[in-house]
Amino acid sequence: MSENPKQMRRMLAATTALLLLAVAVLAISVILIVYTHISHLLIVCGTLITYFLASLCITLITIARNRMAKGNFTDVKDSVFGTIAFSFTQNSNMPILICDEKGKIVWNNTVLFSGSKAGGVLHGKFLDHICNANLEAISQAGSQGKEVSFFAAYCLAGHENDTFCAKAYQSVAQGKTYYAIIFENITKTKELQEALVKGNTMIAYAMIDNLDELTQYVQELYSRTTYDVENILRRMMEKVGGIVRNYGNNKFMLVFAAEHLATFEKDRFDVLDEVREIRVGATALPITMSMGIAKISGSLYEKERATQAALDMALQRGGDQVAVKSEGKFEFYGGKTKTIQKQDKVTSRVRANELLGLISMSENVMIMGHKYPDFDAFASCIAVFRLAKICGTKAFIVCDKTTKTLEPCFKRIEGNPEYENVFIDKTEAQDMIRSDTLAVLVDVNNIDFCEAPDIVNTARDFVVIDHHRKTTEFKIPPRISYIEPSASSASELLSEFLEQIVPLRTLPKIEADFLLAGIFLDTKNFSHNTGVRTFSAATYLRSEGANPLDVKALFNMELDDFRSEANFETNVTMYRKYIALALNENEDNPPIARVNASRAADRLLTVSGVRASFAFCRIGDSVHISARSQGKINVQLILEKVGGGGHFDSAGAQIKGVDVSEAALRVREAIDQYYAENHSAR
Repeated sequence: MSENPKQMRRMLAATTALLLLAVAVLAISVILIVYTHISHLLIVCGTLITYFLASLCITLITIARNRMAKGNFTDVKDSVFGTIAFSFTQNSNMPILICDEKGKIVWNNTVLFSGSKAGGVLHGKFLDHICNANLEAISQAGSQGKEVSFFAAYCLAGHENDTFCAKAYQSVAQGKTYYAIIFENITKTKELQEALVKGNTMIAYAMIDNLDELTQYVQELYSRTTYDVENILRRMMEKVGGIVRNYGNNKFMLVFAAEHLATFEKDRFDVLDEVREIRVGATALPITMSMGIAKISGSLYEKERATQAALDMALQRGGDQVAVKSEGKFEFYGGKTKTIQKQDKVTSRVRANELLGLISMSENVMIMGHKYPDFDAFASCIAVFRLAKICGTKAFIVCDKTTKTLEPCFKRIEGNPEYENVFIDKTEAQDMIRSDTLAVLVDVNNIDFCEAPDIVNTARDFVVIDHHRKTTEFKIPPRISYIEPSASSASELLSEFLEQIVPLRTLPKIEADFLLAGIFLDTKNFSHNTGVRTFSAATYLRSEGANPLDVKALFNMELDDFRSEANFETNVTMYRKYIALALNENEDNPPIARVNASRAADRLLTVSGVRASFAFCRIGDSVHISARSQGKINVQLILEKVGGGGHFDSAGAQIKGVDVSEAALRVREAIDQYYAENHSAR
């Protein structure tokens, strides 16, 4: 029997009411016949009519209440509107189902029923049994217009690989929540969309990195080399039906279909290797090229700007690589050679004048380096302070005066009135910010790694002067971004600024000593990453009174520091035959640990057969890593894979939430990945 208990109770109540009504009517009829003189026939007829009307009302009320309470699909078909709605949903060419709030199917139409491979029975099954998402996911995806694909086991007949867009509609009946879900086949639309994406035109900018330095005296070699590079790019584009246009002496624009980008990425842009085979004249140095590509959506203007930003990123990372910019991230390919130092100082002079102009227009200047500063960062801050003094602008250096590595520097300037109240901490700096404050970052290009990120984000403008390879894009572009990875140090860059601006023989000796110490530190006493401009800067500092003996005294260490440094030598292992790993879990003094890790990595390179070295030390809940290379292995690319960065032959990283052993394991995995991507590393 199809009636539910409530319906049965209503029917029983109606029957009882009719019986009671019959008894009452009969009793009234008898009384009227016995005690009145009304015609018996009239009494009987009136009684029957009254009973009929009363019973009819009770019956209609009961039926109406049952219909209102019943609320099932059978009753829907009983009305004209319900019949039309049911017929529409049942015979629609779109799959439709109704499920409860748990995703259990209570009804489905013919299309979904016939397409099922579960024996035609879907009632009682859950939604995630017939498609690759549950009710919550489909509700969210439907509201956002996302796509849902059927599993092959429960697909529509003949459309096992089709793609559907699903939308869920909520309704409440008898206190229960139900969802009607309608699926729309968008397979053809998706195919057209994919075809459009594949056929989308992409633009790439390419630039020869070091042609000016290699051919500055031989013009005919310049033209010949540019022609050779253009031929390589032209062959690359001919394979995919693209075109190349030379829009400058060493700049090119490439146009190709977006579907070919995956092939280029799979080959890791081996065009860089072809360009690297070009030699200019009798020199042994290779020609290198950088390229920027943007795979983003938006207007042509936005794509062009993103492509230019990608090329700038590749150049600021040292060149010889391809930077592919997608939504919110960069991917890099190449970077196998060391950066060739530029010979001319034109860019340095232009940037120095721009910096002076910004300082002159500011009420005050906040200068800072990276967290846990070293001699290079400290000396660079002092140099910018000197430029501010020349402009007559109040300047402050934001740093932690308790940093142990800077103790020798603060002892040197102790008692010097010129530096009184110049060094402030982050809290003091916040109180001194004005509407036209300028922030200057030196020896760091990632705002998150500087001494006071909040100061930089609050200041009106900021400037970046650094020699490390750029790893992230600025959220807000700086007014001046002078990132030169070919320079040995930030002290070298700032020394060039001072040489062109400060009158000869007027730079204080103590500042010349600090700058020379910065160069000493980052070049390992002029044994690594040096060029003509490095020695030129050192010559200038020497002429301003810098004394190598006084500089060397800044590097003297205490006995405890010497013992701490020796801890790295007790746990050294070799990996892949040429890479040394030194692990030290005993360090607890952050500044000294970092310095000793870098010294240990440097010293390991003196071991015969070691091409690269990594020194690990625990600092709180993090592990600090210092890496060095002899020039055949790019440690910067390796540490970028664990969140670090730096130079080709000198890099660093910090991994949080792991111990030294786990950090070493991650670096080994990064080394394996680097070897897999760069076969020449073997």
